[in-house]
Amino acid sequence: MGDINYTQIFIMFIGGFGLFLYGMQVMAQGLQKSAGSRMKRLLEVLTKNHFMGILVGAAVTAIIQSSSASTVMVVGFVNAGLMNLNQAVGVIMGANIGTTITSWIVSSAEWMKFLSPSQLAPIAIAVGVVFMIFAKKKSLRQIGEILAGFGILFLGLDMMGTAAKPLRGSKVLQDAFVILGHNPILGILAGAAVTVIIQSSSASVGILQTLAAAALVPWNAAVYIILGQNIGTCVTALMSSIGANKTAKRAAYIHLLFNVVGSVVFAIVAVIYFYWINPVLGQTMINMTDISIVHTAFNILNTLMLFPFANGLVYLSGKLVSNMDEEEDESVLRHLDDRIIETPSFAIENAIKEVIRMGNIAEDNTRLSMESLFEKDEKKIEQVFRREKSINSLEKAITNYLIKISNSSISEEQHNYVTGLFHTINDIERVGDHAENIVELAQLHIEEGIILSDTARTELKVMFEATIECFETALRARKNNDVILAQNVLAQEDRVDQMEEELRSSHIERLAKNECSATAGVVFLDVISNLERISDHASNIAMSVLDQTPEKNKE
Repeated sequence: MGDINYTQIFIMFIGGFGLFLYGMQVMAQGLQKSAGSRMKRLLEVLTKNHFMGILVGAAVTAIIQSSSASTVMVVGFVNAGLMNLNQAVGVIMGANIGTTITSWIVSSAEWMKFLSPSQLAPIAIAVGVVFMIFAKKKSLRQIGEILAGFGILFLGLDMMGTAAKPLRGSKVLQDAFVILGHNPILGILAGAAVTVIIQSSSASVGILQTLAAAALVPWNAAVYIILGQNIGTCVTALMSSIGANKTAKRAAYIHLLFNVVGSVVFAIVAVIYFYWINPVLGQTMINMTDISIVHTAFNILNTLMLFPFANGLVYLSGKLVSNMDEEEDESVLRHLDDRIIETPSFAIENAIKEVIRMGNIAEDNTRLSMESLFEKDEKKIEQVFRREKSINSLEKAITNYLIKISNSSISEEQHNYVTGLFHTINDIERVGDHAENIVELAQLHIEEGIILSDTARTELKVMFEATIECFETALRARKNNDVILAQNVLAQEDRVDQMEEELRSSHIERLAKNECSATAGVVFLDVISNLERISDHASNIAMSVLDQTPEKNKE
């Protein structure tokens, strides 16, 4: 076997691996589209009960097809305030169990002969593509995407297996795996390194299984490499926690502690077993199904072993992450995190929360601007200007996030929803601008020593309360996607419009009778004009909820 063409084998193996990864991605995207809302409900059921967390973590990871991706998602959830650490620790444990499903899909070619990649892949791709192109129902198109991804994954496996067959006669590779089997540290490092490079423990286990199918991997080397793969998968989560808040960093460290402690304990057990109890098994070649069994057994036993110490892992993570206080900054995103875009249904849900938070800040700023007008309070005026900068920053950040969601795998319904959110943040930003306009009038009020009559002050307060109620209702309608509330907003906006006309007429009458100064009149009319515009933007938000294109009011 000295004529092995390593270049040709490498090219074919890499090509097959590329198809394998792409198939995993397509299949996971199809699963996410069809199960996204169910995944959201799973998370809603999640409590501080660690056992429930394990079940949810396993289920979500089985859908996403990668413990790295699901743990990164958990870090994102924690960073976005969607999950606390007690919930996260159970999900992280479950993620390690859920990821083993990929290895069982790969090994099914051994224990279910009719599922061999060469036979199943073309059928799955053909059926999947037919569904994707010709099916009218969205659910069938999503099933087609899952089938096509499954077929592409198996096609990649078949290519990898074909490429690896000639390597059976490779003395170099055989010797390399013998060395890894005799040196546990090298075996663990090799598994960790491959997983870090390709950013997926599921994929690295798939590579190991393909090499095992070519009768290249002994039992001892396989076990150490699998343990290393479980450590390597933590690096992705640790990298993803860079720039996150300290609680999210702790979630990443919980994942690291869980896998490192488990790998060390089981490595010691494996060394004792292969060196003294059954050295013959250690040197026997392992097959794909045995790798699936080892991979699953390790993750289940590790979870059983560390489950009673879940709170201890949370405590240790706190010791590893510094307890520096984080400054409160309204312009910093509270609920959005790029790591949760992997699952668009979660990302959209959190985008709504952030949009509503931005709306609440704009509402508070409007209240503050009116208070500064009535109270002639310069400190409140400065506060409004500072907060307006935060609103502008949030608009840019949320817009960028919504663009990322739009470019991810989302359904048509979700796309329409995101479009509505684009309109909403634009309207909220304009409400912030009107609050700033009012505070500039408050400044003029102070500088010019303007005095508003008691009648004018009372009328402004009444119109302000009606405007704020209209805007609050619009935010609640947007938050809950409530059509009835949205219709109420339109009625409230009509009342504000009517009020503005009546107040404008009555004030012009006062001016004509010299009951107030011309400068005070300008302030009064400009304030009611800005309040009316705020209600217009509330109406736009309501109209986006009603799936209408908001008529952009002329500014």
